This record gives sequence, structure tokens and C-alpha cells, in this order.
Amino acid sequence: MSNQKIERPAPPEVRDDDGDYLHRLGEHIRDLRVRRGMTRAILARDSGVSIRYLAQLESGEGNISILRLRQVALAMAIPLEDIIRVGPERAPELTLLGQFLSRLSPAQLTEAQTLLRNAFENRNRAKRIALIGLRGAGKSSLGQMLAAHFQIPFIELDEVIERVAGASVSEIFSLYGQAAYRRYERRALDWLIENHDRFVLAAGGSISTEPATFSELLTSCYTVWLKAAATEHMARVIAQGDRRPMGDNREAMQDLERILIGREPMYAKADATVDTSGLDLEHSLMELTRKIPIIKQPVSAVGPAGHPA
Repeated sequence: MSNQKIERPAPPEVRDDDGDYLHRLGEHIRDLRVRRGMTRAILARDSGVSIRYLAQLESGEGNISILRLRQVALAMAIPLEDIIRVGPERAPELTLLGQFLSRLSPAQLTEAQTLLRNAFENRNRAKRIALIGLRGAGKSSLGQMLAAHFQIPFIELDEVIERVAGASVSEIFSLYGQAAYRRYERRALDWLIENHDRFVLAAGGSISTEPATFSELLTSCYTVWLKAAATEHMARVIAQGDRRPMGDNREAMQDLERILIGREPMYAKADATVDTSGLDLEHSLMELTRKIPIIKQPVSAVGPAGHPA
């Protein structure tokens, strides 16, 4: 990775206290009600929530339950998630697009995603290769080999996150929590895309759980899912000397299988999939290069065979 300076952002924002959020929520609900031409009395009648309670809610003094908030949302014919979102309002076009896409079948959604990606994809997308998958799939080992094959930089996204944050990943989690890590993850990815037009990137296994960041990765990089069986993931991590995945938890393997099953629909959105189960490094690299369209030359020999790290 280059030594290009990264402009470090301010520390993660302190979470809004409850009172501030309730105040902004109340203003948001009042704005939504007024736009719909509903008086407070009409909203009270249609939602079953008293006028007095609505007044407290809109002034930021009422801590409404999720069930009552759902009643208010139904009365205004607004999705509950749009009620509780108190940040900048979404563009009307985005709302309309979301409503249109919600009527499509899974197969049609996949087709629509492909069409949109092809129409608006970054011109350097094919030159940026991102490897995704759980730990133990081979992202680091194969990523370094693939980068050497292309003679382009190999980058670990977690290393960029640490440079952006000025702290280790473990410190980010312990000091600021997962939400802060996700913000730094997005900032790190944005910085990479802005400053690099060619690389092989090893992304964190959980990047697929943050839809906006994962969508940015899919849009800006040619993404490959390095897939492996749960037993192989576990064996490779332990082979690295880390026995924490097993610990004293007899359900560790079941938990890992659940993670794989849960993330598979998102991982499957990658441009290509390479199953490294049962393959050594050399054959895994051969399979990987076959799935990348910009590879023209044959794969050169690699070092001693072994399982991807």
C-alpha cells in the first residue's frame, strides 16, 4: 500500500443523548403530520393515541413505546422505519425507486441491480479487485499472490481503517463500539476508491452486514467471494495458531455455520465465487484468476502448496 497521507477524521461522534433524539423525533413526526394535512385531533382519532400524548411526543417530552409509534405510523401511512429516521430526509426519487423495487421478484431485483451497476459503475471498477468471505477463506494469502501476479498493491482494509482511526481495530471496538468501526470502515473504503484506481483488497468478513458500505464495494470493485465449508474455515484459523474460535464453546461450529448461512445471500452478490474447499494455494489461485476477466496470461507457479490462510 502506498504511504499517501490519509486525512484523519475527527473521533467518532458521541451518540445523541436520549433527550435530543426524542426532541428531533417529535419535530419529525410533527412535520410529517402537517405535510399530510392532519390535525393532531385527526391523528389521535386514527391512531388511537391520545391528543395529550401526541402533544408530549411532538414537543419531545414523550418517550413513546414502539407499539404506539407503530400506530402513529400506520395512521399516517408511513413505514415505521421512515418515522424513526430523524436524519436528513431522503430524496423523493429514492423513495419512489424503493417502492418500485419492492414490487419486483428476487430474480427481477437481481436483474435490476445488474442493469444499474452496468449503467453507473465506476470506470475503474474492473481494475479494483475485492476479496470477501469469512476469515480462513484465503483473502490475505491469495490476495497477496494475486496482487503480485498483477503487480498492483495488495491492501488489507482493516489496516486502512486503523490508519484512518489512529487506533487498532480492537481499540476502536472497545473504546467506541461497533457503530464507530462501521463508520471508519466506510471512510476507509471511500478513501481507497478516491485515491487508488488499481488494487487487490482483502475486506473484512462482516462488511456484507453493512448494506451501504457493501453496496459501495460492489459498485466500485470487481468483487470475488472466496467460499469454503465451515469446517475448513475453522481448521484454517486454528492452523494459524488461533484457537479462540473453538474455546470452550461446543456450539462454535454451529454458530459458524449460522454465520455462513446468514451472510451467503449477500456474499452471493459478488461478481464471482471461488470455492477454496479442499484446494491448496496454487489451485485456489488458478481458480481465482480464471474468474477475473482482465487476466490474460497463464498463472505462474507459486510457492509451496498449502491451504489459504
